[in-house]
Amino acid sequence: MPAITWKKSYRIIRTVYPPVDLFEDVADPADWDLLVSAEAKLNPRVRDEAGDLTLVPPHRRIAGPTASMAMAPFTHASTARPSRFSDGTYGVYYCGETWEVALAETAHHFERFMRATNEPPADADYRELICGIAGNFLDIRQNPTYAACHAPETWSASQTLGRTLHANDGDGIIYTSVRWPAASAAAVFWPNLLRLPITQARQFRYRWDGSRMTQYFVHGEADRVWHSWP
Repeated sequence: MPAITWKKSYRIIRTVYPPVDLFEDVADPADWDLLVSAEAKLNPRVRDEAGDLTLVPPHRRIAGPTASMAMAPFTHASTARPSRFSDGTYGVYYCGETWEVALAETAHHFERFMRATNEPPADADYRELICGIAGNFLDIRQNPTYAACHAPETWSASQTLGRTLHANDGDGIIYTSVRWPAASAAAVFWPNLLRLPITQARQFRYRWDGSRMTQYFVHGEADRVWHSWP
């Protein structure tokens, strides 16, 4: 698999992720399991915040400034939250080569969640994370063998591919964004493929009208306008 480097990748997440000081520390990542166990005896909430460290082997962990944002998607995996390349038994850091990819992908999943839970009209805040990525990613963008992995709503083929690659310590997958086909997206399987620090950039607000996402707003924009969403 070819080595692929993006100097910048864009990810948009809900603003509810708490920082975990452990990951920002200088402690050897191999010692984290013992440290979390010790701290959790005094504060059970610590283990919930750190997540399941066994999902990330020590040689794949990273520490330092902003490491908590890098580690979070890998240690908080859940089968209740499957994704395109994971059945939820392991975490994936999804990002786009442009911010439009991240916006389109998260807008789709925001609508999906709000519709599934029958939410009334409401707004939700998101934030943009920017960092470089580098690894030996499987590139499936122009390969007809993996066409089913780009299916709009069916994840069976893509999850099978992701499970096989992840089990063999693969780095991840580069694919065409299903929600923004003009650019590419990445499914990063391990935190040590992210280039720290992660920059927290813009903050977005998505608007749900009870049936669909209609607009988004970028905090701090000079014109303070709501942008229409298709």
